[in-house]
Amino acid sequence: MHAQNEPIELFYWPTPNGWKISIMLEELGVPYEVRYVNIGAGDQFKPDFLAIAPNNRMPAIIDPEGPGGPISVFESGAILQYLGRKFGQFYPSDERARVAVEEWLFWQVGGLGPMAGQAHHFRNYAPEKIAYGIDRYTNEVNRLYGVMNKRLQENRYLGGADYSIADMASLGWVKPYKDQGQDLEEFPNLKRWFEELMARPAVARGLEVGKAEREKLNLAANKDAQAMLFGQRARS
Repeated sequence: MHAQNEPIELFYWPTPNGWKISIMLEELGVPYEVRYVNIGAGDQFKPDFLAIAPNNRMPAIIDPEGPGGPISVFESGAILQYLGRKFGQFYPSDERARVAVEEWLFWQVGGLGPMAGQAHHFRNYAPEKIAYGIDRYTNEVNRLYGVMNKRLQENRYLGGADYSIADMASLGWVKPYKDQGQDLEEFPNLKRWFEELMARPAVARGLEVGKAEREKLNLAANKDAQAMLFGQRARS
């Protein structure tokens, strides 16, 4: 494994997307320092952050020991791939195995995350309870859970036989399953996978990063933070 001497800077807030990277860094056991990006206070719009994350979304990292010098990486999937390649862990070098991991990584990035996020929004944060929106996204998340459940019937992990960045990417979006209107008892293979991953010490440590900050924000009751997050339009 590649040695890391200087800590990686992690620009982070404790959400399912942020947890992907805190879990990965804990699994790798490499030094890192957390730079909190309080998304309820608008930290994601600060020029210094936008210089490394132009989509005004965390997470992002700066690796001071990048290829040829310091490098910044934004987008959670890209960060997982970068760290997996650099440290040679949780991201297989065999091409067939790598393709399987990438399929399920991008399945999460393009499907599970956005759809679960919409379910959270319409079920928990929307100022009006819109039945169509609630049903549409609750049902879609249920379908996606079914896809995972079927995959995990024949494979221990999403990418196959080995734990990988694909599992780290999806775990945080399954963790709040109750807020998505789901019941893991309906998905026994997914439940087995979820419980196994939640029992990993590095996962537990990754999920603890910034927990107190998340509790202080209390997004469900903070209307100003909701307006900051849910009313965004293009900025010049």
